[in-house]
This record gives sequence, C-alpha cells and structure tokens, in this order.
Amino acid sequence: MKLPIVTLKKGEGRMLKAGGLWIYDNEIATVSQDTINGGLVCVQDFDGYALGTGFYNNHSKITIRMMTRDKNGEVDQDFLRRRVETAWAYRKKTVDTSSCRLIFGEADFLPGIIIDKFSDVLVVQSLALGIDKMKGDILRLLLEALEKDGVSIRGIYERSDAKVREQEGMERVKGFLSEPFDTKVEITENGVKYIVDVEDGQKTGFFLDQKYNRAAIHKLCSGAEVLDCFTHTGSFALNAGIAGAKSVLGVDASQLAVDQATQNAKLNGIENVVRFQCEDVFELLPRLEAEGRKFDVIILDPPAFTKSRSSIKNAVKGYREINLRAMKLIKDGGFLATCSCSHFMSYDLFTQTIGQAAKNVHKRLRQVEYRTQSPDHPILWAADESYYLKFYIFQVCKNP
Repeated sequence: MKLPIVTLKKGEGRMLKAGGLWIYDNEIATVSQDTINGGLVCVQDFDGYALGTGFYNNHSKITIRMMTRDKNGEVDQDFLRRRVETAWAYRKKTVDTSSCRLIFGEADFLPGIIIDKFSDVLVVQSLALGIDKMKGDILRLLLEALEKDGVSIRGIYERSDAKVREQEGMERVKGFLSEPFDTKVEITENGVKYIVDVEDGQKTGFFLDQKYNRAAIHKLCSGAEVLDCFTHTGSFALNAGIAGAKSVLGVDASQLAVDQATQNAKLNGIENVVRFQCEDVFELLPRLEAEGRKFDVIILDPPAFTKSRSSIKNAVKGYREINLRAMKLIKDGGFLATCSCSHFMSYDLFTQTIGQAAKNVHKRLRQVEYRTQSPDHPILWAADESYYLKFYIFQVCKNP
C-alpha cells in the first residue's frame, strides 16, 4: 500500500537519525495532501531518501512517531504481532511477570501505548492518536501471546485519562475494555501484598518501575527505625516492614493514599509496625528536626517535581531541600534511599543536587548503589524519554 509522504527540511531529523523515534512539527518541510491525522506516513529526508514509517498527527508538536526504520516494512497485523511477541519474550527473560509492564511505548517500538499487568488484569494507557487506532489489535495479539504460555487474563481496563491526550487532539477516557470486574486487584511483589486500584489509582494504578529498588532496601531496614516520605500507597514502607524494621512511618499528602496504605499494612499483618499519616513532607521534615527525631533509614520517593524544562530550577530547589532535611534526620551511619522520577531531572543534575545538599549539612555520603527503573521499563538508548528514574542508596556519615 502506497503511503502519504512527509518530507523533512534539510538539516533536520537529527534526533531521528541518531536513533530517536520522534519528529517534531518544526522539522517538517512538506506533507502529502492525502495525509490524515492518526494515519501512517512514509518519512523522507529532504533529498527523497526513505527514513521509515510512522504515524502522523498535526495536533501534536511530536507530529510523527516512528514505527519502523525499514523503508520496505509494512505496518500490518504480522508487524504488530512481532512487536508484541518480542515485548512479552523480553519480560519473560528479565522480570517476575506476575505483575509487570508488558508494553512500554517507544522502548518496545510501539510508541504512545503502555500496558501493565496486575496479576490477571491488564491496564492500558493510550497516549497518541496513531497507536490508539491500533490499540484493539495490540491487545488482541497480546492476549494471544499470553494464552500461548498459559497466562489467563480475566479483564482489561483502560486508563487513557492522562492530560497529554489533549495535546494529541484526543479526549481523556477510562473504562472497561472487557466485561466489568472488581477493579480492586490484589497483587504480590517482593513478598508484599497490595490492593491495586486500577480504576482510580495514579496512572495505571501502581508504580511497577520501583519493584527491584524496593527489594534493595530490605537488608538495610532489618531492625531499623524507618521514615518513608511521599509513601503513596505505602510500597517502600511495607517493604521495610516485611524486611523486619523496628518501626516504620509512611507520610503522604493524600488522605486517600494514606487510607490505601493503611489497608495494605493490614493486608500484610504489619499494621502494628508500619503506620501512616497524612502530612506535607516539606512541613514535616523541619518539625521532626526541631523535635530531635532521628531515623536509621529514610526513603525519599517524591512525585516528579518537574514535567518540563522550564521548571527545572524550582525542581532542583525541591530535591535539594528534601535531601538536605533528610540527611539531618539520619543517625550517623544510617542510610538514605533517594530518587527522582522526572525525565527532565537528568542523572548529572540529580547527582549534583544531592551532593550540594550533603555539602550544605556537612555530611559525607558513601554510595551503596545506583539503580534505575525495573527492566520491564527498558531504557532505549537514543530515546532519552525512556530513561527517567534515578535511584540512589547512600550511607550518611559525619565528616571524620
């Protein structure tokens, strides 16, 4: 099938040629008259050289998202089946698949779609018009791949209610893509049980990207007094409790999150060790310092303080403040687990910000380890947007 042609300006497409998957509106010279939003196009360089196939949407600054670099490749059912089967085969090799991210957009060469598996339920988030048109086929092919391995799925829920859809000229939608089912889904991760609210929880219901980072704190938390800041539904706090912590305090500004975290603690039978309170962390940390409180382990897992380049300066202030305050509250020789989930807070900037905080409070940091997101959220080199989570564990010491 002959596709409409989009031609790039001379000297543009540098990100694409370096391995990226996006083409922005200001890189495009000409567009065929038969091009439709959400439809596939053949991308050509200024001199007519074919660069591959992607889907087009002039409502979005990311006007083309590439599906393949194969200039002769056809994006059909067989193509989608290969993509889906490759994504599933990768997860089987790299992660515990009882609950995991099955499709991670660009990093699985299916740009704009996320599919998470929570036990026997799938949650899909479609964020781009072109892939939205393929959503039904992708889900059907994924179910077929899972069924071949004896993995049964009892329901599918859509969480395409992210604001970014409006930038694609799409409505925000959520609801069942299967027969209705109980949207409170129980999962087990690292030996910890959770109730995941796939209907009203944040994003797809639960943050799977920290799975192995949560496991990494177990040994540190045995017998420890632990403070978990921005606890959300209690994931790090619960891991600390299961690992044998003496006491755990989880804090979040959302009462709904605190209620869910408390429910999760009861589910695991550790409500006497792990407790939660609703409070602003930025207000709590100075008060704990004034009270002379100290902890063996502090965990900082804040939401993204910046979602654009324009707000990086304020984000740096926020990260520096919470890390500085936490270091003051940690006993000499205790441990700090700290992270950033913002793509725009680069590794270098995050590292520099933590170092500045330590300098300001005259603490020495010994790096225990550095980690990123779980392998079911693969980092695709040359697609910078796929690398977003930075996670450090430090031992915090006085200056000798």
